[in-house]
Amino acid sequence: MIFSMEAYKQWVWRNREYIHSLGSLANGLTWLLPEKFSASDIGPEAVTAFLGIFTTINEHIIESVPTTRAHVGPSGTDSSLSYPLLISILKDLETVVEVAAEHFYGDRKWNFIIATEAIKALVRLALFRNTGYKMLLHGGETPNDDKDPNQPVLQNRPGHLDRNHRSGNQNLYNPWNMEGRAMSALSSFGQNARTTATSPTSSWSRRIQQQQAVIEPAVINEKRTTLSELLSEKGVKGALFVMGEVLFITRPLIYVLFIRRYGIRSWIPWAISLSVDTLGMGILSNLKLWGDKCKQIHFSQPERDELRRRKLLWALYLMRDPFFTKFTREKLESSQKKVEPVPLIGFLTEKIVELLVGAQSRYTYISGS
Repeated sequence: MIFSMEAYKQWVWRNREYIHSLGSLANGLTWLLPEKFSASDIGPEAVTAFLGIFTTINEHIIESVPTTRAHVGPSGTDSSLSYPLLISILKDLETVVEVAAEHFYGDRKWNFIIATEAIKALVRLALFRNTGYKMLLHGGETPNDDKDPNQPVLQNRPGHLDRNHRSGNQNLYNPWNMEGRAMSALSSFGQNARTTATSPTSSWSRRIQQQQAVIEPAVINEKRTTLSELLSEKGVKGALFVMGEVLFITRPLIYVLFIRRYGIRSWIPWAISLSVDTLGMGILSNLKLWGDKCKQIHFSQPERDELRRRKLLWALYLMRDPFFTKFTREKLESSQKKVEPVPLIGFLTEKIVELLVGAQSRYTYISGS
């Protein structure tokens, strides 16, 4: 079983471009399944969830195979790599849970949605803590490895050697570049030459181990930043950053809790959710205005992109009730009627409006979580 799984991983890695394209095509075609947005038909959503999980696992294999030995978590294991995969699988399953709960339990479906959102929030909070309180990218589905395309070498960030450490260990070769690998190979060759006259068995074993060390990059044990360390180093800014991230993580759970209490047609859940989003984004976007200016929190390029992505998610408030029922749907239907006489455009507009109205009927499609 282990051998077959390893063989499958290698096959996925060799055919990664083909698998990625096939997964994207299959997920796109699921939107055309008959009765896609029917409240009583679980089949289409089950098919969508299965294809989504299949694609997610393959993408995880493609992304993790090259770096399996290169990076491990704070405890010496790669357990943190499982969090993005788990979050992605939960997001693929949540629509099936919603449709099944609505089919069998009616309005009590919100209890199941709350349970799903609570699990996702707990996993994301655990990931937030496990990564040393780094910003979650795409809700935790994308690992935040501090790689900034505008800054090839990052200083004084968790998991990276600082300048003083490198200068004090100049005799250690960097296994990540070609020069470091070449120097390591020469060093291994010299070591092999010195030990040839000793025991043949031990020399052969040592040579195998050294060759593997050259081929495979050294394991990096990343030191995780604790909450107390973050607060002592960044002060008020660190506390506000944690608060902003926790608000972003728990916002969906807060939203569904108020929906169960007041109903989907009430303005209270909508307004509270928007308030939580506004407060969290306001804190993260204006950290430089708070506290000591010497304790700045510098966002990498992926983290700045993530802040922009979160702002774009605010457009989903146009699709959430009661705003959608009172305003957005009316505008969509009036626009459809205006272009209806035009042969092709009218048909396409009708289908787009139909998809939007159908997607709006599912909480998980417009939750932004």
